[in-house]
Amino acid sequence: MDTLPIIRSCSSANSNASTKTCFTRQSKFLSEHQRKNTLSFLNHRLLSANRTSGLRGHSGRILCGVSSVETREEEKMGKGKGKKKMWLRPGREKVRLHVHLDLQVQFGEHVAIMGSMKEFGSWKKKVAMNWTEYGWVCEVECKGGDSTEYKFVIVRKDDSMVWETGNNRMLKLPKEGSFKIICHWNMTSEAVDVVPLDLEQNEEGVENGDDDWSLASGDATQVEIEKSPFVGQWQGTAVSFMRSNEHHSREMEQRWDTSGLEGLALQLVEGDRNARNWWRKLEVVRELVVGSLEGHHRLEALIYSAIYLKWINTGQIRCFEDGGHRRPNRHAEISRLIFRELEQIACRKDTSPEEVVVIRKIHPCLPSFKAEFTASVPLTRIRDIAHRSDIPHDLKQEIKHTIQNKLHRNAGPEDLVATEAMLTKITKNRGVYSEAFVEEFKIFHLELKDFFNAGSLSEQLESIRESLDGQNLSALSQFLECKKSLEETNNALGSNGMDLLVKTIQSLNALREVMVKGLESGLRNDAPDAAIAMRQKWRLSEIGLEDYAFVLLSRIVNAIEAMGGAQWLAENAESKNVNSWVDPLDAFLVGIQQLGLSGWKPEECIAIGNEILAWKEKGISEREGNEDGKMIWALRLKATLDRSRRLTEEYSEVLLRIFPEKVQMLGKAFGIPENSIRTYTEAEIRASVVFQVSKLCTLLLRAVRTSVGSQGWDVLVSGAASGTLVQVDSIVPGMLSVSVEGPVILLVSKADGDEEVTAAGGNIAGIVLLHELPHLSHLGVRARQEKVVFVTCEDEDKIVDIMKLNGKYVRLEASSTGVNIIPSFANNITCDLSSKNISANGSTMSRTPGANNSTVSSVKIPYSSQGVHAGGIKLLAEADLQTSGAKATACGQLASVAAVSDKVCSEQGVPASFRVPAGAVIPFGTMELALERSNSMESIKSLVEKIDQAQMDGGELDLLCKQLREMISSLQLSKDITESLGKRFPGNPRLIVRSSANVEDLAGMSAAGLYESIPNVSLSNPVIFGNSVCRVWASLYSRRAVLSRRAAGVPQKDAQMAVLVQEMLSPDLSFVLHTVSPTDQDHNSVEAEVASGLGETLASGTRGTPWRLSTGKFDGMVRTLAFGNFSEELVVRGGAAANGEVIRLVVDYSKKPLTVDPIFRQQLGRRLCAVGFFLERKFGGPQDIEGCVVGNDIYIVQTRPQPL
Repeated sequence: MDTLPIIRSCSSANSNASTKTCFTRQSKFLSEHQRKNTLSFLNHRLLSANRTSGLRGHSGRILCGVSSVETREEEKMGKGKGKKKMWLRPGREKVRLHVHLDLQVQFGEHVAIMGSMKEFGSWKKKVAMNWTEYGWVCEVECKGGDSTEYKFVIVRKDDSMVWETGNNRMLKLPKEGSFKIICHWNMTSEAVDVVPLDLEQNEEGVENGDDDWSLASGDATQVEIEKSPFVGQWQGTAVSFMRSNEHHSREMEQRWDTSGLEGLALQLVEGDRNARNWWRKLEVVRELVVGSLEGHHRLEALIYSAIYLKWINTGQIRCFEDGGHRRPNRHAEISRLIFRELEQIACRKDTSPEEVVVIRKIHPCLPSFKAEFTASVPLTRIRDIAHRSDIPHDLKQEIKHTIQNKLHRNAGPEDLVATEAMLTKITKNRGVYSEAFVEEFKIFHLELKDFFNAGSLSEQLESIRESLDGQNLSALSQFLECKKSLEETNNALGSNGMDLLVKTIQSLNALREVMVKGLESGLRNDAPDAAIAMRQKWRLSEIGLEDYAFVLLSRIVNAIEAMGGAQWLAENAESKNVNSWVDPLDAFLVGIQQLGLSGWKPEECIAIGNEILAWKEKGISEREGNEDGKMIWALRLKATLDRSRRLTEEYSEVLLRIFPEKVQMLGKAFGIPENSIRTYTEAEIRASVVFQVSKLCTLLLRAVRTSVGSQGWDVLVSGAASGTLVQVDSIVPGMLSVSVEGPVILLVSKADGDEEVTAAGGNIAGIVLLHELPHLSHLGVRARQEKVVFVTCEDEDKIVDIMKLNGKYVRLEASSTGVNIIPSFANNITCDLSSKNISANGSTMSRTPGANNSTVSSVKIPYSSQGVHAGGIKLLAEADLQTSGAKATACGQLASVAAVSDKVCSEQGVPASFRVPAGAVIPFGTMELALERSNSMESIKSLVEKIDQAQMDGGELDLLCKQLREMISSLQLSKDITESLGKRFPGNPRLIVRSSANVEDLAGMSAAGLYESIPNVSLSNPVIFGNSVCRVWASLYSRRAVLSRRAAGVPQKDAQMAVLVQEMLSPDLSFVLHTVSPTDQDHNSVEAEVASGLGETLASGTRGTPWRLSTGKFDGMVRTLAFGNFSEELVVRGGAAANGEVIRLVVDYSKKPLTVDPIFRQQLGRRLCAVGFFLERKFGGPQDIEGCVVGNDIYIVQTRPQPL
């Protein structure tokens, strides 16, 4: 099978004739389906994460840019067999001009033409050009005989223009007809040929002398020829037909740059240096894969192999003759060995999703090893053809020396290119050569395509027909019938067009499911060669179906856009007519299923698919509970679509993580053109079906956002701030250049939720994060505490607009009514160096970025008793600030409050009852006593003294933190402590050990998430339990914890750690409550964020959103703000070992009551509100509350003052 073509430009130094030849050569032998005038969506991480590999652009999610992308299957929709492509004939005295510009631009930029005639914009308007696989093109119809001046311009992302240098171009138009011109950037004085286009045959052939015939137009062929997508990607040298054995003299000098290479990369490049021909290069790959089969370098070996084979198959790494003589059967045998290894890797339980992705890219690059190709003398038909008596002698010689001898000595990908060129030559004009000869050559062409596994999808599927039976054969026939109907209707799809597209892609999905299921069984060690060969055909057919799904999804997106796109869907949703959503959702469902069939997170794809089916079937009701049915339908669908988009982004992130660096390394070693290196990963992303799924997902998301009135913003911390907008990948200390002065607004690509804001920079006034994040994540809580305005943005268009402001002084305003980012002035009185947060009463609170928050800087650290309680532990009811820390003390108070909670109800009569898990405390001083017993106390004190002044740069701070953590983690927990805890927790229940430092859960310093919590441990295994306690102690000196205390002005020597030990719960749901709305400071409602399973999903920065409920304290009104879409839940199973680990399970929200049952949602919202309001009054102020739901019971595990 083929891979995505990489654009190759002709040399600007060529003469007009050679330029014409080069253009024609690139214009022909195209992939089987062309993605016509589609919108390309680039993953924003692709544009930011690849600075080292030369990929340029902004950092954003999958964004929209103008492009036309070429697929691997020829799209013959509407082109009957043997029909000629016709150009529209211009009117009399009119000229239809096809303009082609040979130019590469940076991502996000496009090209336009401007000129003196009105069709070129009269020098006032830009006439946009479209990107195709052979350059920028546009077509205009203008008055014949006129002369015009013109120039090309590059239009940047900010709409600024870069003009060509030199004088204006001049063009004299013919009087009438259709013509084309080929231009090169900045060559304004070049002589441009106005080449006529034949209206009857659309021939774009080139003069083909007998001595050196190059590729001619495939469109001119009068007989049926199905070209290979394989050849459409060719980047190697042009074909020249020879009449003698000249191959050995045609080799160009090649250099290998091994500087800086080591390990597998060096092995590959050195192997290639000694492997001149194709079979030896395949042997290099075999050795690389087999040698890394059991090691930890397996993925690395696969990645290098995929890159290497792709460059070989596209001719960028050339294959030469080496004087040896190996028939194609040698290549086939090596291919079988490689294929067997790849299939065995793919079926292993320890195979990663990344490995599956890469393996699928290797398969299409391997030749076939069917029995006819492993025979001692394969592909003999060409020998008979070369000795036919009904063809001219010169042609015999060309076939013999260009194809036959070369193929049987040292076969390589270039042989298929030469064969297709010869086929085009002999079929260019019907009747020149005998029909018998032509038909025989066409048969050989099919055989050679089969050997290179370069056949079309239909050819691949026909090759496996004999292995299908019953239902499987029916699935094949149904798909081929749908495909044929679609090709016959082409653009004349009419009102039933979408139905036919959806029916075709559904039949494709059914067939592919059959094939994937057939391949699931794996490959037996004793499998016969014929079975392995047929398995390869199945694998390639399955991959070909994935490629064709790309085409269908592209057409479906275009069809939806033609009907009105997102706005049309939103209008139908507004009128509660969801019939228009059926086909788009069906297509999207198939797209998600295609990702799963490709091995990309299949369990996640199944869950998303179940949700889409459920929401489609549920439709829109008038009301759901006491809420608007349309709003609930849209919010539910939005959650699933956001989850789906995350799935596609993760695929792009994987490719960006595994390919660019290695592509750069190998590209430099092999002398690959820089453009091919720079665009490699982007091409891989755009070539995948994920690319089209992301486009359809984005379209549906826009419609849903319109339905819910969302503009893509989410406010975590409201307020207003001004500063210089600075784009960064993540929030880490040292990310800001020393040249950035004054307050800054960060534009952040990715956050994991555990970052420290102030520690990363004291001048951070605001944050704009480019993906969703739970409001009550640790990062959200700390930003609120530090009075940093914090918003997230998911809208692609808005992200593009924001990025245009990078480096400029802006004002960020965020409230419950919306978000606004506008250019500002540093000296503007309303945009000074202070950022303002809107308080609950509408007043403003100012602070100067860079100065410590007064609340934080004045934090009073409780006195820590160094004396250890008798018996080594304290009961939870005995916990106090001096011995146990604020968290343990609050839990002790919670236990007493819980005892009276069942007597309290809300105004609606909802009980505020809750329970608290049993617990005990390992108090302050226990760690220090263990250090003294191990004679480590003086060393720890010395390191702690150094850490306050340690520099972040140069690794000094990291080294000190590492040494501290290692020393503390190696301590032994006293046996007396474990025995005392055993009396408190009889029966060896599962436990969780949690931090309770004297520098957390304080007013003004929550320090949420800074310190470790270890779930699922038991006293029955004292070693694991003791290690877990020591890990909690050691977390006192994590880098983030040290920087947080430093930013708050807390001396490191004052930090102490107690350990809270509690009974481990196995919750159905976990939640965090804010008793004052964090978005609009509303004191009359309680906001809850809820996740399935353990609460770590909420506390960490796991990508996704929780269920969000807002409930009135006084009226009990429950509003659903968002539905959950975390991909996984964390659970502890009763039968599993208590080893400090938890199990991750994929969540299917179509089976979760909180998503599908409005009555359950309302009841839970009211119960959580009653508990939260009760605790707010008991503790004397707004609270952040953590808890969980176990069966019908609510447990509260923590409460702390809520930062406002």
